[in-house]
Amino acid sequence: MTPAVGLDRAQRVGTMLCCISLGLLLAMVVAPLTLPSGTVPPLGARANAIDYATLDGPLSYGNQRHLDHSTQQVVEPEEGFAWSDLPLAHALIYAFGDLNCHMLSERSWTVNGNQMPMCVRDLGILSGLALAGVVLRRRLVNRWTITDTSLSVLPTSWQDTIYARQKRRFAFFGLGTLCIVPLGLDGFVQLLTSYESTAWLRLVTGLPFGFGLGVLMGAMLSARPGELSSLASVSLPGGARFALREAE
Repeated sequence: MTPAVGLDRAQRVGTMLCCISLGLLLAMVVAPLTLPSGTVPPLGARANAIDYATLDGPLSYGNQRHLDHSTQQVVEPEEGFAWSDLPLAHALIYAFGDLNCHMLSERSWTVNGNQMPMCVRDLGILSGLALAGVVLRRRLVNRWTITDTSLSVLPTSWQDTIYARQKRRFAFFGLGTLCIVPLGLDGFVQLLTSYESTAWLRLVTGLPFGFGLGVLMGAMLSARPGELSSLASVSLPGGARFALREAE
């Protein structure tokens, strides 16, 4: 059996991931809900950049005339927005959304007449991270490597089959790919064609990506060889064991 310390770490990691993700999701709703209606107008600028810190200047790209790369059309904002003018708690949430999301109004929901800080796709990713946290807390086990620790969240019967057929790496990369494909396919089809995804489809495709990312993050934080007595002590599904390669 894996020592309890490994499980304790996994529980802490899962709890932390779940609490942070759920906290952010709650903040995404509470922030626009508790602002006066009409405070946050339709937005839309760049991801991974600060575009709405001020009404003018170098940190106000979203308030200036700019090219919308998703539609290849020039945007001339009719109403300015600066999260630095909001109360501190609200400003922090909208700053987080500004930095991490493109905040396109046509891909975001509105609450109380205010656009939410992040788009629907990112809400799906946060939901997937929260779900991953719940699963990690219940099932994740330290199995020395990131690959084997990640696979510990799968149903026991799946793990037995995977290890009996010696397909652990195939399963790791295959399942990871399945988590990415829905989001990637939906996003690239929108980019390359005139197709426009629906809000609910963006939410649904973001969820498996967030889940897979959460499991990977949890495994990276929980796979600790130093907390196990030896490689031979790691208990793998189906009675499998790690084998040390003899030096030539």
